[in-house]
Amino acid sequence: MVGDIATTPEGLALTVRVQSPLGIHARPAARLAQEAQNFSADIRLRTGTAEADARSMLDILSLAAAGDAEITLCASGDDAREALIRLGNLIAGIED
Repeated sequence: MVGDIATTPEGLALTVRVQSPLGIHARPAARLAQEAQNFSADIRLRTGTAEADARSMLDILSLAAAGDAEITLCASGDDAREALIRLGNLIAGIED
């Protein structure tokens, strides 16, 4: 697991650091969005003051998450914990 999942007033949250020096570009953004669509939970990604719908590749790209950026995944719903774990591991594992 990539880190500790916190309980917030909005649901669950997990903070992950982007390991790839290229950050989250088109290929990993598409993979994240595709994986997020497998969950019924509402899933959002946050960097600083920007927020994105995890199901939208364009939203994810709009975050412009560079290498070494911290992303907070927020989720609420039945499978929120599983979604955070899966997406958190995907973000932490981006290599290209």
